[in-house]
Amino acid sequence: MSKVLVLNSGSSSIKYRLYDGDRVLDKGTVERIGEPGGGPSDHTGAIRQILDGLDLTGLAAVGHRVVHGGQRFTAPTLVDDEVLAAITDLVPLAPLHNPANLAGIEVARQALPEVPQVAVFDTAFHHTLPDSAATYAIDREVAQRYGIRRYGFHGTSHAYVSRRTAELLDRRYEEINTITLHLGNGASACAVAGGRSVATSMGMSPLEGLVMGTRSGDLDPTIVFHLRCEGGLGVDEIDDLLNHRSGLLGLSGVNDMRELLAQRAAGDQAAALAFDVYCRRITGYVGAYYALLGRMDAVTFTAGVGEHAAPVRAAALAGLDRLGITVDPDRNAGSGDRIISPDGAEVAVCVIGTDEEREIARAARAVVRGGD
Repeated sequence: MSKVLVLNSGSSSIKYRLYDGDRVLDKGTVERIGEPGGGPSDHTGAIRQILDGLDLTGLAAVGHRVVHGGQRFTAPTLVDDEVLAAITDLVPLAPLHNPANLAGIEVARQALPEVPQVAVFDTAFHHTLPDSAATYAIDREVAQRYGIRRYGFHGTSHAYVSRRTAELLDRRYEEINTITLHLGNGASACAVAGGRSVATSMGMSPLEGLVMGTRSGDLDPTIVFHLRCEGGLGVDEIDDLLNHRSGLLGLSGVNDMRELLAQRAAGDQAAALAFDVYCRRITGYVGAYYALLGRMDAVTFTAGVGEHAAPVRAAALAGLDRLGITVDPDRNAGSGDRIISPDGAEVAVCVIGTDEEREIARAARAVVRGGD
């Protein structure tokens, strides 16, 4: 049996994809769950709607995306009652994501009790981070008591894209060093050495690191204290500001890169500044991760902005020629999975479409088969 159903359960939508081996048999999204006048009233109804429309004969497993696995879950894991309880305990670390992921698992377990359910964690790929990368310089006992460390996110995407980069370059995955740049509404960078994550920009939460659509990314912590003490903002207000009203949206009024580029082209100064801040942050991470890796074979862009915004790719890597990193303008303007650096470049620059669902299916299939 090689059929695997992948469920990516969000707060108000569920993406699904049914595989038979590498072949996609069916896919889609159920949206506006629980919204007035929208789709199904809850996740139970949404999952039932998905399952009723699929031929699940011979289904080997259901793979579920789970955002936060904490320190316990460092690999895709077969779900049982104990695992479900442990994921529930991690809700405080991902209050916007893990509850929706849990809902999808619980409903699928009830609907398909004989089919193995596999949780694939966004954080798991980053369990190989060295202690020096995962540790924040605060009191050790406080950090241990409250689970404060760098967990990293987008791991499923970084795993798929770094592996696909090796295929594109016709190199062994275990031999190459790659910086992967997942640039969507959420954005993160990852340094991958021989298939192992050794540095990543998101931290204890997805707020740290690169500038994003609505998130600030790296920030002086004193800003939080200043807003509380001088501005009188409450904790929830500050959380909302940094997660939902910052980033490109806070700087320019739009969080969609396509709109930002159009405004920039029309001479909007706020949009131009937002673009520069966004790209400068990426440049800094690429340079820092090059130093950490010591040797770099590729820089790979992925996700909505990374795959489709040629100006971002060009600007983010501009000035890195001394590091062997250059972008060919004609190749940069193309489409599809490709190398956009000139022939003979010391570091290959690639564009690859991410496929988290395919990676989840691969991981789920490996779990039920008992290995890779």
